[in-house]
Amino acid sequence: MKKGKFGIIIGIISFVAAVSAALTAFFIVREKKKKDDEELMEYLDCSIE
Repeated sequence: MKKGKFGIIIGIISFVAAVSAALTAFFIVREKKKKDDEELMEYLDCSIE
């Protein structure tokens, strides 16, 4: 019975770590895309003028 509980605890910790890593990666990619879009708009504005 102890091995089963230990496995469940490890599984929960692994799940939480995977979800937090996925969310962190999502937000980093989203911020990078936002920054790239802003730089592109600035470049286009400057090149038109």
